[in-house]
Amino acid sequence: MLRSSLTHPTILAALASAGHGSTVLIADGNFPFSTAPYPAAPVVFLNLAPGLVTVTDVLQAVVPVIPIEAALLMASGTAKAPAHDAIRACLPVAVTIEAVARQAFYAATRLPNLGLVIATGDTRLFANVLLTIGVVPPPAA
Repeated sequence: MLRSSLTHPTILAALASAGHGSTVLIADGNFPFSTAPYPAAPVVFLNLAPGLVTVTDVLQAVVPVIPIEAALLMASGTAKAPAHDAIRACLPVAVTIEAVARQAFYAATRLPNLGLVIATGDTRLFANVLLTIGVVPPPAA
């Protein structure tokens, strides 16, 4: 048994295979999983039922495991998406966060550096985040 709070074998394998610049999509239940993301990226379906599990639930498990360099959010147009504050609260303060229009967000998920897609049952609109993996610094001498 692992000591980490993240124990899902497929997610751990995909994260271990990813490197600097790889991206991880954690998306709400409305995201078009079969048509939008890069087709070769592994997809983990955690959308058990509406509301289970949420994007923030997944973030709380994933954030301690990988270095995150940047995060891309799907903008909701004119209004601020209610889920964005909760997503931001899960990310380290040093992470660069940007919100882009829906089509630009979809385009970013179609790139070949997408290393993992995690489908959630989150019912909050625009609760989608694309994480860019950073670097692990060498140990101090």
